[in-house]
Formats: sequence, structure tokens, C-alpha cells
Amino acid sequence: EVQLVESGGGLVQPGGSLRLSCAASGFIFGDYAMSWVRQAPGKGLEWVSGIRWNGGNAYYAESMKGRFTISRDNAKNTLYLQMNSLQSEDTAVYYCAKDLEATIAGLDYWGQGTQVTVSS
Repeated sequence: EVQLVESGGGLVQPGGSLRLSCAASGFIFGDYAMSWVRQAPGKGLEWVSGIRWNGGNAYYAESMKGRFTISRDNAKNTLYLQMNSLQSEDTAVYYCAKDLEATIAGLDYWGQGTQVTVSS
């Protein structure tokens, strides 16, 4: 059974940083691309960032470039998202998601999400 468990969310002031983690199990983590997706209050899902199976290529939504960094540790079956210069618009539930393939193709499994709130 595929399981994705996010952690690291919380309340942070504008301009602050958070590091999200996603612990994966139930599949060969290193064989698949992974992504982070978020959902802000009252809005739809927004793709944030994705990373290929070997971590060699990372991709970001335009508004996250230069502020967020995705990474993975295949030995630990863990995906990360370092978020810097956080703003109120970044307030959302952040989900870790498994891709269908080794490259960015489409998402088939999601975690339960972790809440990130940016507020003074």
C-alpha cells in the first residue's frame, strides 16, 4: 500500500522559512518522480514543484522559483520542500504526491497534507 506522510507544516511569520518532509512507503521511491501540490483556502489545487526520480531535474511553478527548493533522499525514502521568504499567499495545505513515472507525467497517490499558515 502506497503511503505518503507529510510533516513540517505550521505557523510562520511573513518572510520566514519552513521545511516540509514527506515520508514515503509501499513503493520503490527511487523509481518515481515526486511533486508537491498545495491548496489555499477556498481555492483549487496548485502544483508547486516536482523532481525527477534521481533528483537530477527539479521544476517549479513560476511564483515559487527562487523561494522554494525541492529535494529528495532516495536512501531515506523522503521528499523535502524548503520554503523561504514565505508570504501570506503561501498559506495552504501542502500535499506530497507520487508520479506515475520516473519523470514528471501525472500524479496517482497523495498524502493527507500538512497545513502551512503564514501570518504575523
